[in-house]
Order: sequence, then structure tokens, then C-alpha cells
Amino acid sequence: MHHMSGLDASFYLLEDENTPLHVASVVVFEGPAPSYGDLIRQIVARLPLVPRYRQRVRSVPLHLGRPVWADDPHFNILYHVRHTAVPAPGTDEQLRNLAGRVLGQRLDRDKPLWEIWLVEGLAEGRWALIAKVHHCMVDGVAGMDLATVMFDLSPDYRPPDDPQPWSPAPEPSTLELLAEAARRAVTQPVQQGMDVARGLGLTRGLAALRDLATPETLRALTAGPDPAEPGLPAAEPATSREPAGPTGPGARRETGAVRRLGAFALGAGRATARFTRPAAASLNGPIGPHRRWYWQTVPLDEAKAVKRSLGGTVNDVVLAAVTAGYRDLLNARGVLTPDTVVRSAVPVSVREPGGRGVMDNRVAAVFVNLPVGVDDPLERLRRIRTQTDDVKRSEQAAGTRTLTRLTDAAVAPALLSLAARVPVRLRQGLVQTVTTNVPGPDFPLYVMGRRLLELHPYVPLTGGIRVATAVISYCGTLYFGITADFDAMPDLETYAKGASAGVAELLALA
Repeated sequence: MHHMSGLDASFYLLEDENTPLHVASVVVFEGPAPSYGDLIRQIVARLPLVPRYRQRVRSVPLHLGRPVWADDPHFNILYHVRHTAVPAPGTDEQLRNLAGRVLGQRLDRDKPLWEIWLVEGLAEGRWALIAKVHHCMVDGVAGMDLATVMFDLSPDYRPPDDPQPWSPAPEPSTLELLAEAARRAVTQPVQQGMDVARGLGLTRGLAALRDLATPETLRALTAGPDPAEPGLPAAEPATSREPAGPTGPGARRETGAVRRLGAFALGAGRATARFTRPAAASLNGPIGPHRRWYWQTVPLDEAKAVKRSLGGTVNDVVLAAVTAGYRDLLNARGVLTPDTVVRSAVPVSVREPGGRGVMDNRVAAVFVNLPVGVDDPLERLRRIRTQTDDVKRSEQAAGTRTLTRLTDAAVAPALLSLAARVPVRLRQGLVQTVTTNVPGPDFPLYVMGRRLLELHPYVPLTGGIRVATAVISYCGTLYFGITADFDAMPDLETYAKGASAGVAELLALA
């Protein structure tokens, strides 16, 4: 059995009847569609590469320990791979409506947490796969690694050999689960404390924290607002001044640790200040069980052209496009004001070098105020760049790696379960949306000799967030997948089309 990480456990425990927490994609292929039996055989042949797909979650009684992964003794591939079709003429809208219904349904928590639907009947002889996997199994980066495992890199196809027999390992008993939870409750805090200290480069943590309390740090934390982002404390310019004190390798390591902690503290202070801006309250509220799902596509070369001409990154351009979409949405609702922002959580990968291929979550979030009230698209992009550059400069994103490690401490999962559900019950209003951008392959993928034509991502909703956007690149195209609560977002198309137009607007100015 394998224990969930603290982050994976929070995704698992947070889910309820109105917040299914699976990530997903709708993948469209050139025709003809394979037979259901041939697809089953193809997937069975790849399952040894992803053993988690034949494991289910076992919870420790009374949540005295984190859930564990254990082989499912009753695993049946026919339950996880489904077969359906859309009626003629097989339009994109029909496929989106089908996907919205499928993706709004929770995965069966008594079985391995994934499904794949084979969809036939699309126009021009195409077919699709709707793939769902619970967020406690993979994040966006791991999900793309999984895609390259499940898919082929060449159109050359040879039917798989007969599958090797698989025998599940014995499931742990309740007594074994409790005994292992008790052991980890003793050993895990010590080990995690050592890991966090190593991650910070500290050998004397208390001394480092003491050294942070310097006049320079206090002045930086109380600095005036940065004119580029009203209400945001300015970043202190870099300095080459070396602090006085002992020299030598040990002292240099300690000084580096102090600087990293100081940079993270300053970045955290500026990030906290972002939460003081007035936000678009109409985007928060209760979430129902049904979903709307819409997609848009943008040529990747257009986003790169904007980046080259106006500066920043492709991710900055994506955030500026999303800002344009929310501006159109709020303007159509009559609630747009010049100082309104839409506060977005932006997941960032905190995988260590060489960490690709590990099928679990290595993700944390930074927060960006999308300046929807600003009329000038160039000024909107500049303000976004100011914030994302600040994250990089302050090492805030790097600091989230250490905070993610802290979630692995052996805190009672009963408390974790309660803490995870509180934001949903309170329907928080601090964060209005999630925007995730995952770089996908720039080379074509195939399944059973059929080329992958389109790759549309899906991101779940939770915590009173009624709309979220996932973006993935594939073979020269940015695919925007937009998830929304069905009842709260009847005007989702306004946002989706505005986001696509936002790239074109910047390109015209570039």
C-alpha cells in the first residue's frame, strides 16, 4: 500500500456531491474510430505502466491517518472504459454537451478513480475520448506525462500482445491500517521537519529566522505602494551588499538561506496585499451539481508574437486574454467598475528536477489580480507582468514548494478533512477563479494509428468558485477549456469568446 501525500489527501477529502474533483480532457482523433474491444485491449496493454490505475483508495478508520492506495481485488476494465455516441450531425456543440454531463458526475470512490469514454459519431468521421481522473492521482504536469504513456508517438500501429496476467496484492486489513497510521504519526513529523529544513538550506533554522528581523526587512515590508499595481507594496531593488558576519562555506549557506527566506517573506507580504483590492463578487457563490463546459482555440504563434513584441511570457498573454474575457462578462452583467479585479489562483508546478513521470500532485498556487476594470489592453498586460515578475523575483513560487512539503506533516486527517471542507461551506469570496496553463507536447500524438487532432482540458470547481479555465498547448494551438456552474453561468459563452478575442486584440497592437 502507498500513502497519499498531504496535498493528494486534501483533494480527496475536499470532494462532495456538488464538487467532483477530477481533472479531465476531451481528445478528438481522425477517423475511423477503433472498435470498443480493440480500445479495451490497447488500454489493458498499457496499464502495467500506470499501476495506480488498478488501485483504489482505502481510508483509515476515523481518519486517524492519511488514505492509502491499495490494489483493487475486483478491478474490471469494462467498468472504467465506456462506449457512447452522439447523434448526427455530430457537431462540436453536441460533443461539449455530452462532455459536460459526463464530467459533472463524480467518480465511484469504491473503485479506481478514473474513466475513459469512447465517443463515436462526430462529423467528418472523427471520434473522441473523454478521459477523467481524480485530482488526487495527478496534476496537470503528471497528467501530460500520463498522456505520453498512453498515447503513441508514431502512426505505425501494431496490435498489442495478449496481456500478462495480473494478480492484486493483498489489501491491508483495518488493523494494519491503524498500526501504520500510528507509526507514521510518530516518525513523519520528524522526517518532514528535516525535509523542510533541507529545502530551505538551513542548518540553524532559529538563527535564520532571527536574522530576518533586520531594519531592511521591516522597511521593505512596510514600503509604499507600487504604482504599477495600486495597493501592492513595492519590491525592494536587488543589492549586492554583503552582510557583515562570519565567512566560510557554512556562513555562505546560512546567508543564502536567510536571503531565500527574506525574499519569500517579502513576496508573501506583497501577495497578501493583493487581497485588499475590490473583487468581482458575482463570480463567487454556491455551486450546484451540474456543469457548463466550453472551449476556445488560439494559435500558439499569435501568443508568441505578442510575447516577442510586448514582452512577458506566453502565460502572461494567457492571463491577459482571460482578463479580457472576464471584462466582457462583467460589462455585459453591468457590474464592471474601473477598479474591479478578478482574483485568480494560478497553479504552478513545484516538481523537483527529474520529477516528471511521478503520478501524484506537485502543485501549489500563486495569486494574480486580473485588472478587468482597466480599459487599455496594454496596461492590463503590463499590470499582469508586474505581478508575475514579482512572484519570480521574490521566490514566492519556490517558497510554495516548502509549504507543500508542510502538508505532508502527520496532521490528523480528520482535522485535514474538516479544514478542507470549511472553504466550501463558507463559500469564500477572496478568490474568484482558477487559471491553469500547462505546456503540452509540440509533436503529434496517436492512438492505434489515428492522429490526435484536438486536446481540450477540463478543470474542476470548488470553494465557491463558479468558473475556471484550463489552457494547454498542443501542436501549435492553445486550447482553452472553461468549466462553469450550470445555473450560475448561463452567459459563459460571453467570457469564452472574450478570452479568445483578447489575444487577437493584443496581436493587433503588437
